[in-house]
Amino acid sequence: MSATAPVAPVVVTDAPLAYQYWGRIEDNERVVVLLHGVGGSRESWSDALSGTGSALAEAGFCAVALDLPGYGLSRRVEPYDIGSIAALVLETMWSLRRHCAARIALVGHSMGGMVAQELVATAPQQFDALVLMATSPAFGRADGAWQAEYLAQRLAPLDEGQGMGRLAAGLCKGMASANASHDVVARAAVLMAAVPEATYRSALHAIVGFDRRAELEAIGVPVLCLAGADDRNAPPPVMQFMAQRIPRAAYRCIAEMGHLAHMEAPQRVNPVLIDFLQTHL
Repeated sequence: MSATAPVAPVVVTDAPLAYQYWGRIEDNERVVVLLHGVGGSRESWSDALSGTGSALAEAGFCAVALDLPGYGLSRRVEPYDIGSIAALVLETMWSLRRHCAARIALVGHSMGGMVAQELVATAPQQFDALVLMATSPAFGRADGAWQAEYLAQRLAPLDEGQGMGRLAAGLCKGMASANASHDVVARAAVLMAAVPEATYRSALHAIVGFDRRAELEAIGVPVLCLAGADDRNAPPPVMQFMAQRIPRAAYRCIAEMGHLAHMEAPQRVNPVLIDFLQTHL
């Protein structure tokens, strides 16, 4: 992150999804929409965690971090699936266009990367570049047995009454690399613990039903597939294979980083994002 004073974000709630933005939004020609993962919120991109919003603003972009449905200040949606989430993101982007006729890039982490793929598949003309971080084009095997086991394991602590706080502490430690600082893991756990249990359950069910593998070859915009070398949730081979199927994709793997790479080492990840976006947006 930059050593200069951070850019203060502005929070907006009178939109289909709540969001906060950094930088000048009126007439800005380059907008970057940030989409968080299952255990996040718009705060994933804040100075307290990744500093991505401020870093993008300092580079001349308007960075817009959304609260996906049921997270932060955003209302829930039913049915809760990736398609419904993407539809609300698109509605929110139309409200953004009242302020600027911008070129728009999507940056999606984990579940946010799935939402980004859904958006590019259903409304390709709306986007000019795409960054997929620690994500995949599908979840598990087609027979559904793996998905069922995954849900059972992830939801077991909640079914036992442990609550989001205890669940988050263990999960965030497992998602980060062994090199991640205790402070980073603790901050990520606080963020996840704040996710409503009902939203967390719904989000897990949404991601296990996601599959956009057949549409990868049709993605026409420049794409950066960004992996953490120590990520066990979205392993580098999965992301590299995804990049190979997207016509205009580049693949980068950040050494000694886990699933929370942008929070673990923003000083290494944010410059990679900015370089790609400066080139393609």
